Amino acid sequence: MTEPTTSSALPTATMPSQGSAMVCLTCGAAAPSDPPPLTWSAGTERGRRVWTCGACMRANIRSIEGKLDSAWW
Repeated sequence: MTEPTTSSALPTATMPSQGSAMVCLTCGAAAPSDPPPLTWSAGTERGRRVWTCGACMRANIRSIEGKLDSAWW
């Protein structure tokens, strides 16, 4: 039986460019850099990595903190 190997000791949340585009789920803005600015937030919805830009984070912070689905924003 073989042991699973990992390519990095860092968690996937610190490596944003692993297989996912950095585009805001709400407004469609593209991240200006890789890694994205600290104002951007990564999350998981329906098993996939999603991103929210700083402007959408500020506009929807109460819904985000209330853990509402992005469909409710």
